[in-house]
Amino acid sequence: MNNLTAFRADKDHFFARHPQSPLTAEQKRRFAGLNYFPENNSLRLEVEVETSPTSETILIDTTGGQPQSYQRFGKFKFLVDGQSAELAIYKNQNGFFLPFVDSLAGKETYPAGRYLEPEKLPNGKFLVDFNLAYNPYCAYNEQWSCPITPAENRLKVAVRAGEKIFDH
Repeated sequence: MNNLTAFRADKDHFFARHPQSPLTAEQKRRFAGLNYFPENNSLRLEVEVETSPTSETILIDTTGGQPQSYQRFGKFKFLVDGQSAELAIYKNQNGFFLPFVDSLAGKETYPAGRYLEPEKLPNGKFLVDFNLAYNPYCAYNEQWSCPITPAENRLKVAVRAGEKIFDH
C-alpha cells in the first residue's frame, strides 16, 4: 500500500466513523468510500510561485454567506496534459490555501471546486499535489459553509487527480 492509498483509506475511515465527519448519520449508513481519480504522478508538482507585489487582502465569499479574509500570496503556472494553466495561492492564519475549479466541474468533480493546501518547501518552491485535491465539506452536507473558488482559479483544463464528485 503506497502513501496515497493509505491516506485515502484513512480518510474513508474518518468519513464513515468519526463524529466530526461531514456526513450525516444517514449518509454514514450508506457510505462505501469516496471516489477518486487514479494516482497521477504528472500532477504532483514542485512549482515556483510568483509572489504578489503587495500583500493584498481579498474577501472570498462562502456558501454560508459570511466572506472569509485571505491574502493573495502569489500565482504559479503549470502544464496539464500539455495545456498551460495558472492558479493563485492564498494565505490566512491557517496557512496556504488553493481552491480551484477545473473543466470537469459538475460532471466528474464537485461543481464549486476542490481544495489543496500547498506545502512550502525548504528551497522556496511549493509542493502542489493534485492527487490530494479534496472536496470541501459543503459538497457532502449543505449545513457546512465553504469558501467559493474565486474566478481567477477557474481552469479550462481537466485536472484528473484527487477526489471526484461525491455520490450521494
